[in-house]
Amino acid sequence: MEVKFWKDKAKKQIDSELFSSKAEVLAKEIFNEGNNKTNKPTQIRKFYDEVLRFDSMLKTNPAVFENILPYLKMLNAKAAYSMGRDLVSKGFKEFISASLNQIKDKDDFDAFAGLFEAFMGYYKFYDEKGERQSFQGGRR
Repeated sequence: MEVKFWKDKAKKQIDSELFSSKAEVLAKEIFNEGNNKTNKPTQIRKFYDEVLRFDSMLKTNPAVFENILPYLKMLNAKAAYSMGRDLVSKGFKEFISASLNQIKDKDDFDAFAGLFEAFMGYYKFYDEKGERQSFQGGRR
């Protein structure tokens, strides 16, 4: 599921469903892709913690955005590495990649950080329920 941050970027209007229904659908899809090794909450949380670290830096000094952006985009490589080790699913890697491709300025980053926060809330909800749904057919 590809998620667009903005309803109207020029007016700085974030998609009204981004932090609610879209974040929930994304979290549910990625949760359901996981298994006993892939997409564990602690692994997903490592990525979120990095986003929080960048967010903290930008709140302290918004002018450093251009300096931080290359390191933020390095999350793509970290997600690819984690996917290669079967720690995260293809869907999670694609979520990170598609989101990072949309980040061009601090406003984009703020939208991404908000989306990731909402995603984490829903992800934890599905993890607590512990009900993965198999969409591959066959017996459950």
